[in-house]
Amino acid sequence: PFLRLLEAQLQEQRREHEEEVEALKNEVDAVKEEMEKQQQAFLHTLQLSPEAQVEFGLQQEITRLTNENLDLKELLEKLEKNEKKLKKQLKIYMKKVQDFEASQATVPAERSRQERNMQVAVQRKEKDFQGMLEYYKEDEPLLIRNLIT
Repeated sequence: PFLRLLEAQLQEQRREHEEEVEALKNEVDAVKEEMEKQQQAFLHTLQLSPEAQVEFGLQQEITRLTNENLDLKELLEKLEKNEKKLKKQLKIYMKKVQDFEASQATVPAERSRQERNMQVAVQRKEKDFQGMLEYYKEDEPLLIRNLIT
């Protein structure tokens, strides 16, 4: 069983590696093709007159900027969709928080009385004491236990 597991993992890694190599080969081919196109365009531009070279360069720059604009528009659309989705989620969560707060506000009177008692106790504990603690020797174990808990 262990050897089969290792063999399966090795085959999976080999398959992933082959897929990566294939993707890289495709990428290299695409880069070679683009480089050949650029080289042909460059050779073509060298054969043109100076005015035609400027015009050709401007045409290429316009094409590049147009493609970049299209990419940016796509990105903007994706971001706007994501913003709308997030705003919807925010509204849902705000509604849930409001519902939760409303359910907490309608707590029985007994519980709110307990909370007021706790608040009173907390207010008493918040007094600012300074100095030494005075206690009886026989209360020491109780005091230590309370300090620990």
